[in-house]
Amino acid sequence: MKQRAATEKPRTAWAPVMLLITVFQLLSFAPLLLGGDADWTLTASLLGYPAAEWLFMGLLRGIAKRRDFSPELLGLWLSGLGLAVCGSFSAAFAWKQAVAIAGGLLVYAMLLWATADVDRAMKLRPVVAVGAGGLLALNLVFARAVGGQRNWLDLGGFSIQPSELVKLAFVFVGAATLDRLQSTQSITRYLIFAMGCVAALFLMKDFGTALIFFATFLLIAFLRSGDLRAIALAVAAAGMAAFLILYFRPYVAGRFQVYRHVWEHIHDTGYQQTRVLIYSASGGLFGLGLGQGRLRDVFAGSTDLVFGLVCEELGMILAFLIPVCYVALAVFALRSARRARSAFYTIASVSAAGMLLLQAALNIFGITDLLPLTGVTLPFVSRGGTSMLCAWGLLAFIRAGEMDIKRKQGKTKDALTKKLFAK
Repeated sequence: MKQRAATEKPRTAWAPVMLLITVFQLLSFAPLLLGGDADWTLTASLLGYPAAEWLFMGLLRGIAKRRDFSPELLGLWLSGLGLAVCGSFSAAFAWKQAVAIAGGLLVYAMLLWATADVDRAMKLRPVVAVGAGGLLALNLVFARAVGGQRNWLDLGGFSIQPSELVKLAFVFVGAATLDRLQSTQSITRYLIFAMGCVAALFLMKDFGTALIFFATFLLIAFLRSGDLRAIALAVAAAGMAAFLILYFRPYVAGRFQVYRHVWEHIHDTGYQQTRVLIYSASGGLFGLGLGQGRLRDVFAGSTDLVFGLVCEELGMILAFLIPVCYVALAVFALRSARRARSAFYTIASVSAAGMLLLQAALNIFGITDLLPLTGVTLPFVSRGGTSMLCAWGLLAFIRAGEMDIKRKQGKTKDALTKKLFAK
C-alpha cells in the first residue's frame, strides 16, 4: 500500500488555480458592472459565469474523479476572457456568449459520453457522418453570405455556422474509422467524406476552414499510417488543385493579394490588419482598459480581430498567455496519446489539439499579416455560438484520451500508439 502511494502521481491542486481564475475574472468584470450601464442581463451573465465554473468543476471532480484538470481550466479561462470582451460591447453580446458557453459545456459532456466506449463510437459514426453531410448540403442551398463567405444559416432567429459543427464530426468520424483498418471500403468512404467536406467549404468560399480541415485530414492520415510519402503526395495533389482553382477562378487569388502588402492598402483591403497592428501596439504591456480601445470600432473587432483587441485593451502580457494556452492543450494531448490504449483516442486527441492550434495560429498570424488573412475565429475567445460549441467539443476529444487511461490503466497499448510514441 505504501509502495502504491509512493508511485501514485499527486493530484492536481485545481481549487487554488480555479480561485485565481475567478479573482482575475471578477477584476475584469468589475469595470463593466460598476460602470453604470449594467442591466440585469449583463449582471447575470458576468456574475453567473464564475458560479457556473465552480459547479462544473465540482461535478467533474465528484463524478470523473480525475487527477489533472488542466484542459478544463484553460478552456474556462479563455472562455471567461471572451465573455469579458463581449460584455464590454453590450449586454446582449454577453448574454449570448454566456448561453454559448453553457451550450459548449453540454457538448463537452455529450462527446465525453459518446467517446467513452469505442464500440459506441463505431455505431454512432455513420449517423454523425450523414448528419455532417446534411448540414453542409443545407448550407450550400440556404446559407447567406457574410463577408463573401456563404457559411451562415438562419434558424428561427439564430444564426449558426455549420462548418464549426462539422469540425467535430470530422474528428469523430476520422478517429472512429481509422481506429481499426477494417476494410478498404471503410477507408474509401472516409476519404470521400473528408474530400467532400473540403470541397463544400471551397464552394462556400470559406478557405480558412477548408485549410483547417485539410491539415487535420493530413494529421489523421499520418497518425494512422506514419507514411510521410503518402502525406507528401496528398499535399502535392492539394497544391495542384489550388493552382487550378486560382487559374480558373482568379477572384480567389484576389483575396490574398494584400498579404505582406497591407500598408499599401491601408484604406481598403488592408484596413483591418493595419488597424490591428497600430492599435494593438498602442496598448503596451498592460493595455488601455477594457472598453477603452479603438479596435472595437473596426468591423469584426469581437470576432476575427479579438486577439488584437485583447492586446490593445488588456495588454501584451495577458495576450501572450492566449497562444500559450493552445500550446499547453497540444502538449497535454500528446502526453495523453503516449499512454492511450486505443488508436481511437490517440487520433481523436491529437487531431483535435492540432485543429485548435492551427485555427489559433491562422487567426493570430493572419490579423498580424504573418499569414494570409483567412477570417477564422479564435477558439474560446471570439464571439460566436457555434464557434464556442466547437471549441468545447474539441476539448472533449483532447480529454477523452486521458479518460481512457483512467478506465483502462494497466492495459496494453495498441500497436499504433507504441509505434508513434516509442522511445
